Amino acid sequence: MHQLNHQPETDIMTERTHTRKRYIFASDFDQTLSFNDSGYVLAELLGISASEFERKATGMAKLNLVQQGGELAYLLLHDPEFRSKVRPEHLYEAGKRVRLKPNIDLLHKFLSEDIEDHHFDFYVISAGPVEVIRSALEGIIPADHIYGTEFEYNKNGEIERILQVTAGYGKVAVIDQLLEKLKTGPDRIVYVGDGSSDIHVMLHINRRDGFTIAVSENKYLAPIAKRSVISDSASAILIPILEEVVRWDPPRIRELFDANGLLIQQWDKVQTDVLTIVPNDGVVEERPLLTVEETA
Repeated sequence: MHQLNHQPETDIMTERTHTRKRYIFASDFDQTLSFNDSGYVLAELLGISASEFERKATGMAKLNLVQQGGELAYLLLHDPEFRSKVRPEHLYEAGKRVRLKPNIDLLHKFLSEDIEDHHFDFYVISAGPVEVIRSALEGIIPADHIYGTEFEYNKNGEIERILQVTAGYGKVAVIDQLLEKLKTGPDRIVYVGDGSSDIHVMLHINRRDGFTIAVSENKYLAPIAKRSVISDSASAILIPILEEVVRWDPPRIRELFDANGLLIQQWDKVQTDVLTIVPNDGVVEERPLLTVEETA
């Protein structure tokens, strides 16, 4: 009789991981994985009205010295009202009050385990304070997979200085660090975002043949992203990944959702071209905007 050589289960799992195509999945946080901006949540916690927060953030943005998306970080450091009130415990509590989109846990599970021959390392990259994001996603995403703005505090718990701001080109720097750390090619990146602060990183990823997804109709971001998906559920982000990266067809995608207790009730694919048409003599007439919609 021939003796069977049983390969240890740990070796089999390691081998399976190595044979998979490895990707980096990176997502913004505010209004991408959540419904509201963490700055408003923190302002409310500190007793600062939404209108006052907006006024201060707008003023900070107009200075043109702040990376777009990093306004909250600079307010916490430089604005006397915020700086005098905020402590690390306030940032943690604000995270617990952020309203998350449903099914982030399932999104993480699907990308980590359930897509054959594809392994996605899930990261969150946001301009928001890292304490807020880690608190909001506690028990869902590992803390060391979350990158946000980091502060240094003095002995009284006051913010002393900013160590790093993950906004604008700051997000590009984190992506490049992850590529080096995980030894993954730039064409194996999927990035998801919702606003103007994601433009730099999406352009960077597109230029290197990665895949970008917009989850809003932001007029600056949507034309840059390779796909857009609008939904109240975080699990909807899976659909363009399954279609464009994993190459699944709609019936198979529906089957995966059904198997996990989710029903895709409405799935409309619409491409909208927005045009402004003027006479060729250069004179612009007042007329309604012509919009052409094509259903894919």
